[in-house]
Amino acid sequence: MNRRDFLLMTSAAAVTLPTVSWAAPLTYTDGLVQEHLAKGETVFLDFKASWCSTCAAQERVINALKDEYPDYEKAITFIDVDWDDYGKSDLVKSLKIPRRSTLVVLKGDAELGRIVAGTGTAQIKELMDMALTAATA
Repeated sequence: MNRRDFLLMTSAAAVTLPTVSWAAPLTYTDGLVQEHLAKGETVFLDFKASWCSTCAAQERVINALKDEYPDYEKAITFIDVDWDDYGKSDLVKSLKIPRRSTLVVLKGDAELGRIVAGTGTAQIKELMDMALTAATA
């Protein structure tokens, strides 16, 4: 196979491959969580830092699950909370978030579940399933 044919085939394959179906999560700002909770939404908070390897591992699992199960993205409001910007915020204090790489699900005034530094697919899927059940109830 010559180079031109190879480039044509790889270009065609890139165009026809399925694209990732999930949208980027919302970026936290003051009041955003309360705004979505007041609407009756189920909120999935991801407390993370760009330099955190555990956070990156969690993000890979979350994105893979969103891709595999599109209902998560349809029913749950995902919000990323930048630890460097909001690690000492009122939100972190009120929820008693111990560290970055914490995932929390909220609905109304209740915390439905949390994971601290866990990266296992089954564990994160269980939390996301809990959020989906709450969102569709």
